[in-house]
Amino acid sequence: MPSPHLEQLRSRLGPLRNTLLTHPIYNRIDGIDGLRLFMEHHVFAVWDFMSLLKALQRQVCCVDVPWTPPLDPVACRLVNEIVLGEESDEDGRGRHFSHFDLYRRAMRQRGADLGPIEGLVSAIRSGMELSRALELVKAPEAVRRFVGRTFEVIGGGNVCAIASAFTFGREDLLPDVFRRIVDEAGTMPGGEMDIFRYYLDRHIEVDGGEHGLMSRRLVARLCGDDPARWHLAEQTALRSLEARILLWDGVCERLGDPSVEFDD
Repeated sequence: MPSPHLEQLRSRLGPLRNTLLTHPIYNRIDGIDGLRLFMEHHVFAVWDFMSLLKALQRQVCCVDVPWTPPLDPVACRLVNEIVLGEESDEDGRGRHFSHFDLYRRAMRQRGADLGPIEGLVSAIRSGMELSRALELVKAPEAVRRFVGRTFEVIGGGNVCAIASAFTFGREDLLPDVFRRIVDEAGTMPGGEMDIFRYYLDRHIEVDGGEHGLMSRRLVARLCGDDPARWHLAEQTALRSLEARILLWDGVCERLGDPSVEFDD
């Protein structure tokens, strides 16, 4: 039986979800150049999604050595199932890739600029602090704000807040968002887009099905019947949706002048 707390939370998120789903960005991605610019921004959200998920795995499952058994095996199973799909999913061609790597392949196929996101990954691997790395690669201000909000939640260390940002800012939201993008991408003339379409369709299928359900179950298990936990989950979810709206606003501003360099 669905948690009444969960249903109440989802209901309260309705207005912001509607704002996202009716955002002008979907009508502004009206050509290949616009799609490239969108992807060059959105790839940072694809990347920091995995940091949210790994933060959950670190808290709910044991990733330390020596190993100790998880305190909640059901929650551990839910998280590990999602990690398996997100970090090593099928790519539609008989191989396995993370969704982040699949997105980068889609960008490469579409001719989008991979320099900033690959520079970020390289800088982080070398040990550079995240904010400095974002500055180094000249990520747009809208991207920096969005990623900063993600890591603010992660840095807070509250597992209910992290699960809420992951669930309601990502898994429970993205299938509907990606359906809007598919609608626009499907009308674009020319260019190879099969990898990007596969990425979008795969997220609609998986996140709209098992992953979305599992993430909502996870929030319900972590919050239980504690009003304070549910309040924190709701506030985190609202701020996560607001952060996405601001990211879309920033992309829209750039789409108004596609000639603008990837810099602020």
